[in-house]
Amino acid sequence: MEEQRILAIESSCDETAAAVVKNGREVLSNIISSQIALHTVYGGVVPEIASRKHVENIDGVIMEALQQANVTLQEIDAVAVTYGPGLVGALLVGLAEAKALSFALQKPLIGVHHIEGHICANYIENKEFEPPFISLVVSGGHTHIVYVPEYGKYEILGKTRDDAVGEAYDKVARAIGMGYPGGPKIDAAAKNGKETIAFPRIFLEENSYDFSFSGLKSAVLNYINKANMMGEKIIPEDVAASFQAAVIDVLLEKTMRAVEQKGVYKIALAGGVASNSALRQRMKEECQKRGYTLNIPSPIFCTDNAAMIGCAAYYEYQKGIRDSLDLNANPSLKLGER
Repeated sequence: MEEQRILAIESSCDETAAAVVKNGREVLSNIISSQIALHTVYGGVVPEIASRKHVENIDGVIMEALQQANVTLQEIDAVAVTYGPGLVGALLVGLAEAKALSFALQKPLIGVHHIEGHICANYIENKEFEPPFISLVVSGGHTHIVYVPEYGKYEILGKTRDDAVGEAYDKVARAIGMGYPGGPKIDAAAKNGKETIAFPRIFLEENSYDFSFSGLKSAVLNYINKANMMGEKIIPEDVAASFQAAVIDVLLEKTMRAVEQKGVYKIALAGGVASNSALRQRMKEECQKRGYTLNIPSPIFCTDNAAMIGCAAYYEYQKGIRDSLDLNANPSLKLGER
């Protein structure tokens, strides 16, 4: 088979990332420049600051990715880039860079959906893994249950109606004084806590695959306010453990139901929250119990990275999909749209 090397760029939020991916599944390099320390001061990502840092970092990150892969720009077969969803200013930086490279090198340009990238991260380390499967996508901005019947085809079975799961983690972490980013801090604190608080599990209508975490977040805030008013001691670790258990119960129940409904007994976790150790452990236990196949990428491929964008782009490239230089950023791009 002829080798295809794709240079991929990801800048949808606060990570500036570039990677070189060969034939969709072999990562020759994966460079990520994180801005977490910069945004921690503000308790969350500041879009204007993120965009400016992308401008500063992007050339260096791409050069490092090429050097690590031992590949020159001329040896690249195509340029891939995230064009949505995400922060519009951040997306535009990566897109402008990708279009400039595509034009200068006369190489094809392939725009990639950010969530499609997260789902495709499952193909990187497990060379045997392929559709059909059910994917649970959990990140700072998205919570989806997606049926993937074949490469590049996505059917959204359910999604969040309000807060994404990662967003809920950030808000709860802030409320119990743990700061930003909330996901890893609550995950770590929950290990030292007990599930002593009965927070609600919100399943919505019968047979719905949609999610809602705003009620759970409100229940946590009400618990904290009531404890403060009564002068009762709050144990942050117990709040973290009880909140996390409520989240994971709902994620698991709906994912397992989707598997049964579709009759496809393979699950892929995707997105930054897929790094969560409790979710990974509970999902493994549940799948073992039921005899389902489970694939979870290493944490480095769960959080935002460009290798997953290169992997997704390869399957688009194989289908003959190319984008023109008037491709624009689409901050609210829906999965499956082009």
